[in-house]
Amino acid sequence: MEERICLDCGEPLKGRADQKFCNDLCRNSFNNKKLSGSTNFMRKINRILKTNHSILEELNPEEKTTTFKSTLEKKGFNFNYYTNIYTTKTGRDYFFCYDQGYSELENNKLMLVKKEED
Repeated sequence: MEERICLDCGEPLKGRADQKFCNDLCRNSFNNKKLSGSTNFMRKINRILKTNHSILEELNPEEKTTTFKSTLEKKGFNFNYYTNIYTTKTGRDYFFCYDQGYSELENNKLMLVKKEED
């Protein structure tokens, strides 16, 4: 019979035939290692999106205003990350971070808007 070993620490297993880990610590450690790569990547992106949302929310308390692109950049806004794009019938693109969005105007100005709840 083939000796079964713990998937995390490599220690021999004793007990149930379908046992994969020697204890809860090894099971948790194994699963945390397995998920860490994609989880860290998603965590980083979510952090950027939350920061972008907070900046838009702070600069747009009245739910519609204008500001300069440089104002967002100074606060740490990352224009590469947003949750969706809404294109109007006239072809204007609005980039949203959840319910807060912006559209580019002329002369590096931005129109900030808040999406109406459905």
